[in-house]
Amino acid sequence: MKISTIRELLSAEVLTGADRLEEHVYSACGSDMMSDVLAYVKDQAVLLTGLVNTQVVRTAEMMDMHCIVFVRSKQPTPEIVQLAEESGIVLMATPKRLYEACGILYSNGLVGNKVKE
Repeated sequence: MKISTIRELLSAEVLTGADRLEEHVYSACGSDMMSDVLAYVKDQAVLLTGLVNTQVVRTAEMMDMHCIVFVRSKQPTPEIVQLAEESGIVLMATPKRLYEACGILYSNGLVGNKVKE
């Protein structure tokens, strides 16, 4: 799914990375616990979270994620925006809650990662 499609589906505001909206992501993860993201996420994913701190961007960078969507209209600090710009990560904010945002993306074909059993 293109990041621009995610923006449209979630009525999201692009905060940084508008030049990368045509990139594709292949899975999504919704979490406020970065340890879960590190444990379960594969690359080329979008992260949906209500957690707004630099650790979110650092985690996304480590996991080769292309996009972070802050839910509940959370707004990152200028420091977070700058770090995302330097890392080449698209930042967006949506007024939707985490559960709703994940459901919209899933129902439109963006899958989650498989959990190892």
